[in-house]
Amino acid sequence: PEPKGGLYRVVAPPQNEAGGLGSNKASHTLPWALPWRFIVVSENLAGIVESNMVFDLAPENQVKDTSWIKPGTVSWSWLSDHASSRDEAKLKTFIDLAAEMGWPYSLVDANWNTISETIIEDLVAYGKDKGVDILLWYNSGGPHNWVQEEPRNLMHEPVARRAEFAKLQKLGVKGVKIDFFQSDKQFVMRQYNEILRDAADFQIMVNFHGCTAPRGWERTWPNLLTMEAVRGSENYTFDAEPYAHLAPAQNTMLPFTRNVIGSMDFTPVCFSDFVQPHITTDAHELALAVIFESGFLHPADSVEAYKGIPDEWKTFLKAVPTTWDETKLIEGYPGKYVVLQRRLGDKTYIAGINGEKQSKTVKVDQSGLLLSDATNARFTAGEIDMPAYGGFVLIVE
Repeated sequence: PEPKGGLYRVVAPPQNEAGGLGSNKASHTLPWALPWRFIVVSENLAGIVESNMVFDLAPENQVKDTSWIKPGTVSWSWLSDHASSRDEAKLKTFIDLAAEMGWPYSLVDANWNTISETIIEDLVAYGKDKGVDILLWYNSGGPHNWVQEEPRNLMHEPVARRAEFAKLQKLGVKGVKIDFFQSDKQFVMRQYNEILRDAADFQIMVNFHGCTAPRGWERTWPNLLTMEAVRGSENYTFDAEPYAHLAPAQNTMLPFTRNVIGSMDFTPVCFSDFVQPHITTDAHELALAVIFESGFLHPADSVEAYKGIPDEWKTFLKAVPTTWDETKLIEGYPGKYVVLQRRLGDKTYIAGINGEKQSKTVKVDQSGLLLSDATNARFTAGEIDMPAYGGFVLIVE
């Protein structure tokens, strides 16, 4: 609801959430240590965009050996073809895409278990031959969850969950995407942390989808690579017409808001039209691979779409990092435009997107290969034009 008199109020989750199970009032035995409640305030927007406060306030790392935790780019079939996760042949084409692009992972989405009894073994073996590891989708429910997508009833009970993680570890599956939590009641919040703890025991990386907002858990459990908690690209199919027209402005808001508090599984870089045509340009979509931060980056378009882009763009998507040592806001304003500089080691990228219909010119004082709506060419420090809803990526040299 709209805030009355400009006041926002914090309320408990409605009691009817999660099928009415569990109390909507938190309880604990003493002594009770409350989590941090905080507001990020800065004299300028850069201080917000570059903030690590959520991470810094979270409990310290509980995973002694983190050598197996490896972020990376993930091929993903579901958005471009909702039925693909029930089709072994289609899934293999996305494993092939990951191999061609040098991406380490391919995600197999909902209802994969309906294909065959040996589908995990078959896909893991196929991926291994291609140098690609497999991530698998799971339903979080449980009786607290009305969504019937499968597999379900494996993530809410500790014994079943740990048995499943042990099985996945033995088979060579590297991670899971767990979806549809549907409430912030205390027992569901506890489930998140128990999943992360159990997954760490079996060296399984985690992506939470249909979930709460990040709370710094990736510090405590670094096997948490990303979380959704955002109206991402899938809304081009679920909420097509309004979403398509609001997306350019929303994309410029997220670096100042949602992405400040943690990795964001937006599933970006979509060049194709899904139900409703994009009004963002292709270069705007390309730039989201840098503008949005996510430990698992899921480019969400089809195999054909990525095969059809310019060679320079393909080279960029093959190499772009999914984690960063440093982020700087060059300029921008929520809802209008944003230009970010991100660095990993000696690799630096500058990306910009325009959220408005009016074209914009931004000044960049570095040089490199410019990928934009107008050109893919060498750029010397100066001005870069962004057309309406456009964007760019500068690979700094």
